Amino acid sequence: MITEFLITNREKRKRLDMFLVYRQPEISRSRLQRLIEEGRIRVNTHIVKPSQKIKPGDRITMDQPQASDLRIMGRTIALDILHEDEALIVVNKPAGIVMHPTSGNWSGTLLNGLLSHFQATNQEPLTPGIVHRLDKDTSGVLVIAKNRNAHRTLAKQFETHTITRHYEAITLHTPTKKEGVIDLAIGRDTYQSKKHSSQTLTPRSAITEYRAIQQWPTLASHIMLSPRTGRTHQLRVHLASLGTPILGDFLYGGTQACRIVGIVIPRVMLHAHTLGFQHPVSGKFTEYTIDAPSDMQIVRTHLERIDNSIQA
Repeated sequence: MITEFLITNREKRKRLDMFLVYRQPEISRSRLQRLIEEGRIRVNTHIVKPSQKIKPGDRITMDQPQASDLRIMGRTIALDILHEDEALIVVNKPAGIVMHPTSGNWSGTLLNGLLSHFQATNQEPLTPGIVHRLDKDTSGVLVIAKNRNAHRTLAKQFETHTITRHYEAITLHTPTKKEGVIDLAIGRDTYQSKKHSSQTLTPRSAITEYRAIQQWPTLASHIMLSPRTGRTHQLRVHLASLGTPILGDFLYGGTQACRIVGIVIPRVMLHAHTLGFQHPVSGKFTEYTIDAPSDMQIVRTHLERIDNSIQA
């Protein structure tokens, strides 16, 4: 769906992303910034930064999926629901499923499954609001808003970094320091559009705390991560910057990250372990934790067996 805005003389000079936050309150600022960086939001047909200052006469075009189309394409998908009420739904997202419809995959997504669930439980009309995202290969805890107020309140918490988030990953090799803070600004890679890196024209602050909770020397590590910011591919880029790409991550670790001591890694070994936030209605802080799925546990067991045989 294409939306256009023409900036009039009455509009004050301000950042593009802030203008759109006011005009499109149902979309989070972080989501708008991602759309801008992906070139889906342009000013006078030009790709710009979120900080671009708008001025009278500017024409802004925004290209995003048509939300109403999703109702027509609701599809039954098994959902592991951790909590649901009138404002939001918390699910344990399995690996291998994408968040929302994109080119080539218009029906088998998490949003399609949620719409089918709402219809089956007589909750129409509801439009799920994406507050944050997990990559296709990432499993774990995810919250989705069920109305505009809940979306706005949760999005604000993500924007101000008051959300509690902990991830776990299994990485190739072991970091030099067992714990620390990675402070590395990233953005869309200058040369490879599918990647994000520090080699970018649009760097944005990105900070991640990490702690190795188990190590298999010369082989791999089991690492807990707490992102202070929420940039696209942040954890994958940051771990790769330490020389410890996530197992299964071909994009940032190459072929060496996809196979280790005789086992093929089935997917990116990244799991959203814990998510905590202030409920948009009650104001109560709630936290949800889910253990990593069996595929990650199998890889850990394999690494332990290999490590024991090396030490024997």
